[in-house]
Amino acid sequence: MFFRDQELSRASDRQLTAFRRDHVGFVFQFYNLVPSLTASENVALVTEIAKNPMTPQEALERVGLAHRMDHFPAELSGGEQQRVAIARAIAKRPDVLLCDEPTGALDSKTGIQVLEALQEVNRDLGTATVLITHNASIQRIAHRVVVLADGRITRDDVNAARMLPREVSW
Repeated sequence: MFFRDQELSRASDRQLTAFRRDHVGFVFQFYNLVPSLTASENVALVTEIAKNPMTPQEALERVGLAHRMDHFPAELSGGEQQRVAIARAIAKRPDVLLCDEPTGALDSKTGIQVLEALQEVNRDLGTATVLITHNASIQRIAHRVVVLADGRITRDDVNAARMLPREVSW
């Protein structure tokens, strides 16, 4: 497997770690925020190791949370926590953003806000975004949809017309 000119399938553990650090952002289903750190400090964890990061404030602004940057995770709703997790993932300006069930623990209204934030990142930063979900209705917002079953690709389609997150019925 290649990423640009780098063959990842032959990379050492050290090279793969550097690749993930420099090129990949991760958004997890259950946020993985440090409870004793503010939203800004949670984002700063990534910016301290990235080569060309955004400021935590800029990353939080991109997901609509600049006004909550001094709040701790326990003071934020589930959707706000997920948007902090997205801000943390995008702050290093990744080439690829991997999102594992980013709306799985959210109600539909909050899920739409999260999907809108992910679409903005994809559009504004040019970040290739891979969203893994069991929610089939979300596929209508994607450019490309790859369906897996039993570890195999069963469908690989390109959406001719994409919907906005707010147009998708949950």
